[in-house]
Amino acid sequence: MFSSTLLAAATTPLQWSPTVALIIIIVNIVAIAFGKFTIRYPNAEPKLPSANLFGGFGLPALLATAAFGHILGVGVVLGLHNLGRI
Repeated sequence: MFSSTLLAAATTPLQWSPTVALIIIIVNIVAIAFGKFTIRYPNAEPKLPSANLFGGFGLPALLATAAFGHILGVGVVLGLHNLGRI
């Protein structure tokens, strides 16, 4: 019974497009900016090869903000798709 309810709630599949890519990029930039001001030790070891290019982040902070940005981005894209905006 649960699977039939779940199948009835399914929407049309989302196709990848430049709009989706732009949304993911913007949300990742916002997540990196949020991480820049909230991570207590953003330059923790191991260091990245070019610290200025990555905003002074170490590898852990860069991975954390990128993962956070992708999770938020997927939520934003799926939410906008569910609303019919993209």
